[in-house]
Amino acid sequence: MARKVVARAPVRLDFAGGWTDVAPYTHDMGGEVVNLAINKYATATLEVDDDGILSVSYTCEVPVGSGLGTTGAINVALMGAIKALEVDDDGRKVMAEQAFQFEALLGNRGGRQDQWAASHGGWNHLMFMQDSVEEMPLSPLSSATKWLLRQLVVVNSNLPHVSGELHADIWRRYDAGDEEVKEGLLTIRLAARVMAKAIQQDRRDEVIKSLQEVCKGVDLLDKGLHDPFRGVVNPLLESKDVLAWKALGAGGGGCAMLLCNLGKREAVETACKAAGWSLVEWAPDNEGLSITAS
Repeated sequence: MARKVVARAPVRLDFAGGWTDVAPYTHDMGGEVVNLAINKYATATLEVDDDGILSVSYTCEVPVGSGLGTTGAINVALMGAIKALEVDDDGRKVMAEQAFQFEALLGNRGGRQDQWAASHGGWNHLMFMQDSVEEMPLSPLSSATKWLLRQLVVVNSNLPHVSGELHADIWRRYDAGDEEVKEGLLTIRLAARVMAKAIQQDRRDEVIKSLQEVCKGVDLLDKGLHDPFRGVVNPLLESKDVLAWKALGAGGGGCAMLLCNLGKREAVETACKAAGWSLVEWAPDNEGLSITAS
């Protein structure tokens, strides 16, 4: 009998802590990340026809290399389509880990935050200790999420990046004992704890502070990671149309998110579009991985 399985997994916005979910930092210091799954999806389809011929295909609503964790979402969807397991808490963890291991097998040096966001959905506060992932309690006030929906603009610079190549240089310097890289990673990690508390308590000043600390940390890793955005973002910061921002994913191109001042969203969007950037409409995804079999 012919069979079809469709699995769908969301991409994410990484608010704070990205880079610290990657080995060897997870083994040396332990990482910490706060992210939010959003309503842009990777979809994988597995079909077996009446002759037993199997085919697998996938699509994604945002480009690979955009900084939204697309590769992680694609592989979680693929694992979901292949396994077709019941999507409970244990199943989500299994498929997130299998998606990570699949990427590692292909030589991708990255962390586990993308796969966990894609499998679980919603807000995530994650701790990374060696090769394990600890899900920390996080119950944001709805007012915090609504504020971000009003004031947070997500843009795509349409400049692709290859996160694996960006990671390789940073971790080569880390392995060599580069003190700036170590300081940058610690700054980014501490910003995640600030972000988790801020989202949970709707402390908007602390959200801004956390994003600013992330930017400081990323600049310590490599100022080039923010260079594709500075020409547009810096004037918006100086005019206070934008209160804080960060590149999404590894940076060096792809997407960024800009936290607008009250009443300034339209001006920010106009400036971004004038620079040739695309706006990414977004909303939270609270479902995570979903699987439909027929």
